[in-house]
Amino acid sequence: MIKVVYPGTFDPITRGHEDVVHRAAGLFGEVLVAVAASRDNTLFTLDERIAMAREVFADCANVRVEGFDSLLMDYAREKNVRIVLRGLRAVSDFEYEFQLAGMNRNLYPDVETIFLTPAEQYMFISASMVREVARYGGDISKFVSPSVAARLMAKKET
Repeated sequence: MIKVVYPGTFDPITRGHEDVVHRAAGLFGEVLVAVAASRDNTLFTLDERIAMAREVFADCANVRVEGFDSLLMDYAREKNVRIVLRGLRAVSDFEYEFQLAGMNRNLYPDVETIFLTPAEQYMFISASMVREVARYGGDISKFVSPSVAARLMAKKET
C-alpha cells in the first residue's frame, strides 16, 4: 500500500484541497492530510483546522487527518511516508513548489514530491482569498464545504 502525505496549513480547507485529496485517494492506498502548525497568524487554530479537515473527509476511508509541528521531512520519516503530494493551481505556484521539493529532497533524499492540479473550477481558489471574501460577507459556498463555511461565518461574527 502506497501512502502519500498532503501537507498544508488549510486555513481553511477549500474545495480545491478537497478535489486534490479525493483524486489522490483514488490513486494511493492512504492519503495523510498533514495540517501544519503555522508560525504565521492563522484565522483558525491548529485544532480547528484539523477538525474541519476531518469533517470534510469523514466519508473517505483511506484519508487520515493529523496535525504536525515539525519539519515536513521529519514528519514524513516518522510516518514512513516517501511521497509528498502538493497541489499546483497556476504557473505562479510552480517556482515556490519546485524550490520546496528540492529542499525537501536535500533533507530527505528518499522522498519524492508529486504534483496534482485541482479541477478547472477550483484552480483560482486560495484559502487567503476565501478568508477575504468571507470577511466582507461574500458568498463562499462554491469555495468551501458547508461545515467550513459555517465556521468561517462564525469567526467573522466574533
